[in-house]
Amino acid sequence: MKKAPNGQFLLGAFALSFAALLTAGQSTPTPIAAELKRLQGYWEGEGAGGKCSITITGNSLHYRAGTNWWKTTFTLPAGTDPQQLHATIKDSSPPTNGIGQVVFAIFKIEDGTLTLATGNGSEEALKVFEAAPNRYELRRVQPQKKNAQPPKTR
Repeated sequence: MKKAPNGQFLLGAFALSFAALLTAGQSTPTPIAAELKRLQGYWEGEGAGGKCSITITGNSLHYRAGTNWWKTTFTLPAGTDPQQLHATIKDSSPPTNGIGQVVFAIFKIEDGTLTLATGNGSEEALKVFEAAPNRYELRRVQPQKKNAQPPKTR
């Protein structure tokens, strides 16, 4: 039996790995990717503390209620029902000692409404929306652009 020279073996291994990488890149989107895409945008509505807004860009979530805000990054664990969102607090105003804390939430999007539900600092996500002590109902809207020009006087 003849042995292939090392150079040919490495070239063949590289070609096979590269082909596998290209094939993987052309696969259909995962359910998580689809959910992430549906979450993108600016949402306004009512939450546990009254009127609030959420801006989602990529895997960043910015929550605002009144003058308070929280910046987080989040993950969407696969295979959860209802769908879960795990948000890690990166910054907030007013500053809190919650930086690094993970907030576990469940969510659904139905008829253009994003419903988020969280426990009161629980270590795991809720199982049903009805049991949520904190519930948020938001609708996607176009963010209001602030006019940088001063008002014109006549």
